[in-house]
Amino acid sequence: MNMNPRHFTSLLDLSSEEFRHIIHRAIELKNNRDPNYQPLKGRVLAMIFEKSSTRTRISFEAGMVHFGGSALFLSPRDTQLGRGESMHDSAKVISSMVDCIMLRTDKHETVTTFAQYSSVPVINGLTDKQHPCQLLADMQTYFEFRGDIRGKTVAWIGDGNNMCHSYLQAAKMLDFTLHIACPAQYQPLPEFVSDAGKHVKFFDSALAAAKNADLCVTDVWASMGQEEEQKQRELAFKHYQINAEIMSSANHDALFMHCLPAHRGEEVTAEVIDGLQSVIYAEAENRLHVQKALLEFLLSI
Repeated sequence: MNMNPRHFTSLLDLSSEEFRHIIHRAIELKNNRDPNYQPLKGRVLAMIFEKSSTRTRISFEAGMVHFGGSALFLSPRDTQLGRGESMHDSAKVISSMVDCIMLRTDKHETVTTFAQYSSVPVINGLTDKQHPCQLLADMQTYFEFRGDIRGKTVAWIGDGNNMCHSYLQAAKMLDFTLHIACPAQYQPLPEFVSDAGKHVKFFDSALAAAKNADLCVTDVWASMGQEEEQKQRELAFKHYQINAEIMSSANHDALFMHCLPAHRGEEVTAEVIDGLQSVIYAEAENRLHVQKALLEFLLSI
């Protein structure tokens, strides 16, 4: 057992070079599927879900199968992290039986604590603060359609949530500029903003943020667990919808991305998400390819 495994709790666990390497490797794996290439034969990924998921579960599980390994799905009913057994004990015990652990959880601290005590790599499949696997997929998608994102402009419009935080980290690492338009009470956390430094600019309107952007991105107004805030969020975000007017403010060849699930008619119009500039299905599929590249990277060190 490696007592100093590489973890992926955040994009910042990678160097900029490693980030680009994983993107290029993902594109390679996507375009050259070899059923005989099974680098993870006999290896087991434990997938611990405190929050349910479609894309995260299918992409990790399918990825392990492609690579000759297997994945254990542990639902919220199967695990009670921190209830009855300390996080520290859970991490030590689970990591003694598997080769890698992916967690999709409410609290970011759950993932960082797990990583601290795990003898195998720990992957953040989503927390309240960050969604780094999605950023790997988004960046792979941009690179496939438009080449390297260095020097480009990305507009984030909507909630300053976990996706926004990961975009702030990606901006600094891959050297692009992030334009953010969020309602005042839904801004990203200050520590993520200050870390991004000169790579981030804030705007008062969605239209201004989208001006000359190469990529426009949004997310649902109310994430899982925020449904009771739906009405007040609808009011706060009503001027932060990505629609045809916003897209026409961006560059003519700008792409549209959304990590899904989406609510057409709320954060984005059907016209945009189902339109020619939208790459949401390639983006969703790329979760599979980029996570395979990530698993290969973490488990072959």
